[in-house]
Order: sequence, then C-alpha cells, then structure tokens
Amino acid sequence: MRASGNLALALSGAARAVAGVAEGRSLGDTDFAGPGREAQTDLCYGALRRYGRVQAITDALSHRGRAAPRVQALVWCALYALDSGRYADYTVVDQAVRACGLLEQTGARGFVNGVLRNYLRERQALERRIAADPQAKLQHPRWWIDAVRRDHPLRWEDVLAAGNQRPPLCLRVNRRRARPDAYLELLASAGMRGRCIGASGILLDAPVPAAKLPGFRDGLASIQDFGAQQCAPLLDLADGQRVLDACAAPGGKSAHILELADVRLTALDIDPQRAARIGPGLERLGLSATVQVADCTALEVWWDREPYDRILVDAPCSGSGVVRRRPDIKWLRRAADVPAFALRQAAILDALWQVLAPGGKLLYVTCSVFRDENAAVSEAFCDRTSQARRCELPAGAASSWLPCAEHDGFYFALLTKGA
Repeated sequence: MRASGNLALALSGAARAVAGVAEGRSLGDTDFAGPGREAQTDLCYGALRRYGRVQAITDALSHRGRAAPRVQALVWCALYALDSGRYADYTVVDQAVRACGLLEQTGARGFVNGVLRNYLRERQALERRIAADPQAKLQHPRWWIDAVRRDHPLRWEDVLAAGNQRPPLCLRVNRRRARPDAYLELLASAGMRGRCIGASGILLDAPVPAAKLPGFRDGLASIQDFGAQQCAPLLDLADGQRVLDACAAPGGKSAHILELADVRLTALDIDPQRAARIGPGLERLGLSATVQVADCTALEVWWDREPYDRILVDAPCSGSGVVRRRPDIKWLRRAADVPAFALRQAAILDALWQVLAPGGKLLYVTCSVFRDENAAVSEAFCDRTSQARRCELPAGAASSWLPCAEHDGFYFALLTKGA
C-alpha cells in the first residue's frame, strides 16, 4: 500500500483533467507536470477507465443532485483510488476532502466526505445496485457496447475487457543499429525485463519512461505498439521504391518503413504541430524523409505528379482500438462519429488511389474495432474501383487484430492497383 504523500495534490490535478473530459475536452490537451505527475496520471486514467462505474456510484449516492463538475470528478478519482487498494481508505477520504480546497471548492467538503464514507459503508449493496447497468459493468457507453457486440459476437466481452486494462509497453528495435536479442540483453543489464515478439519487437514486463531506455537517444529503439509494427512489413518494401505515408504524424510508422528499406519516403500530415515531431524522431534514429504538411486529399497542393510504389494510409478513425491508452476517447466519441469517419476514410482512399502507380500497393489501416470503419470501407472502395484488388496477407497475418494483452486493436487491408 502506498504512502499518501501529497495525495490531495494528485487528486486535485486528476480531477481537473477528468472534469475537462466530462465537459468534452480531450486528454491530449492535458499536461501533467511537476511533483506527483505519476500519481495524477494514474488517478486520471484510472477514473476514466472506470468512468461508467464511478459515475453510477456517485449518482446513486448524490441524493441532492449533481455537484459542480470538478467536485464530481474529484469524487470519481477518489472512488478509483479506494478501489485500487493502493492507499488506506481513511487516507483517500481525508486527502479528497483536502483537495476541495485546492480546487477552490471548500463548500463541497461535506459532500465529498459524505459520498466517500457512504460508499465505504454501502459498497456491497451498491455493487448489486449497479450490476444491471451495462455502462457501469462494462465501462463503455451503451452505443459502443452494442456496436462491439454486433461486429464481434464471439469476442465482444474480450474486446471490451481489453479496453479497460492498462496497455502494454512494446519497443521496436532499430534493425539498422541493433538486434532484438542483443537489445534484450542491454535491457536486462539496466534491470529491465521483457521478451522478444515478432521480427523487431520487445514486450516489456513493466512500463518505463522512454528516456530511461538504454540507447534510446542513440536510436537503438522506439516505443511502438506491436499491432502498429505490422504496418511497414505488410507493405512489401524494397530498396529504391517511392513510398508515401499519408497520415504520418507523429512518425513511428514512417521510421519503421525507413528502418526496413532504403526508400524515398514522403511523410505527409495535415496537422502542423504533429508533423513537426516527425523530423526530430527520424533524426534520432539516423533516418530522413521528405516531410510535408497538407490535407492528403488536396493533391493539387502537395503531389508532384510522380506516382508512388507503396502508400500507407493510417486513416483518421474513432480510435476504438486504443482506448486503454486514451480512455477519454470512449466517453468523448458519439455514435454519429463513426459514419463521419467512414466518409472521410472513403475520400482519402479515393484521392490517394490516383497517386498510386500501376502494380503498386496501398495498405489501409485503422486503430478501430468497428466494422463500419474497417471492412465496410475497404470493401466499398473495391466495389466502386475497378482497378482495386484485395491482396491476401502473408501467412500468420490477420486483417483484424482485436486488442489483447500484447497489442492494441487494428485493421489492415492491403490493396493492389491493376496495371
């Protein structure tokens, strides 16, 4: 059990971030800084992973209506802290009451104290009360649960359960500078344990900051989910090819492409701030590419009229396959967002098909578990595009990677253009 430290400070910082999500803001806009950063992050992400549950409990115990957003969020974070078993119950209650002052909500001390103490007294009865609520039990919005049940009738519970877990930390070894087995020994010498997975991956037993990884600054390895590591090999790369990474930021897949072959790579992204991260990331690995900022569908803005042999389309999507890394996603998304993403994905495929050379290959990728963004999009594209043909993936590769202990959720469709 952890010492309390300054738990009140961590609870207040986490509550601000969680309240922002409840009001529609992304966690990407939150920067946990200063002392207690690790605890703030844990409390924030933990509360959001269990948001359906902590919200249902708070509503059941709030007899006088809902409190101010930051007060509600503070209670949610404190409930997660109580459930985590990392702190003594009395410490969580005391520090949550103290956190009211840090949030300039001193008038809410009695409310926070009462809700948390009542939870501790009535925990078993509350568990039975909320058990019939799918959103509280499965920790996902109801529309999301329905969509996953429809698309994955045999695995839907596993998919939802994976979305509530802590994510694995996987490394991609830069094969130009190190071998995975040799890097695994380097990790062991630094007191870090893991195992090799795939051609270039190492799955760590416990997460560590990138800066503490041996040889990270020297470009020996990068952090990249094992599912994302499937993209570059599926492109069937060869030296001398002209390759486009069409939605490239922050550049992990571009780097992997360049680690595998000496190609002429264009890394394109619509977001200037995110695109600015591509160059430094490649430089750390001893790699380089042509980085451009543009909407990939605006061919007249960025395309030089020379076709590409290979195109990677890691399309904008719901992010439903990576919610354990970004638990705010499942509470910010709405059912109407999925067909909107599908329209954007179709437009991207239609545009980029024009810049693919005859005989070339395009890999369509999403980090989504929803069929409407995955097979439905690629199948509709092939139906309306006479030159498009779906390629069989190599033996052992699957088009749909559902999230599990080793990787996030991804979808892959490899298309080739008739000559």
